[in-house]
Amino acid sequence: MLHTRSITLNHQSITIKAEPLRRLIDVLREDLDLTGTKEGCGEGECGACSIILNGEAVNSCLILFGQINDGDELLTVEGLMKDGKLSALQESFIRHGAVHCGACTPGMLMAATALLMKCPNPTDEQIKDAIAGNLCRCTGYGRIIEAIRNVVNPSTSLNSTRDESLRAGG
Repeated sequence: MLHTRSITLNHQSITIKAEPLRRLIDVLREDLDLTGTKEGCGEGECGACSIILNGEAVNSCLILFGQINDGDELLTVEGLMKDGKLSALQESFIRHGAVHCGACTPGMLMAATALLMKCPNPTDEQIKDAIAGNLCRCTGYGRIIEAIRNVVNPSTSLNSTRDESLRAGG
């Protein structure tokens, strides 16, 4: 039996019908064609499928459609763009070389966006905590942290943050 939910998805009010035991990632990718959300492990261990649900970063592979309530607000990586323009965070990831294979990038962006929504000026420790549930096997975490830090403090130059990261062992 299909369940119907009226939600806000990527800043748009929509109504979705799906089986209550289907994973949210499958509804997003297969029914709504929002393929920016990636599936890595399917067990909530890698964070590749992270989205923002009511202001919190969550693993969409662990959420069943039946757990979504009317009025919930969901944000996927597709919702970060405004008027066809990448968000400042997306631009910073590109500028700082924090994007390699792309498997973890959407989840990292969503975890960082959730952090910045709650804490517009996070410390490095808060940044690290926010992305702790997201695995990256290509870039490591130095450039990702640098990209997030640069959105918070745009005056931070690439070279000075790389030098700091190298001195700190990152």
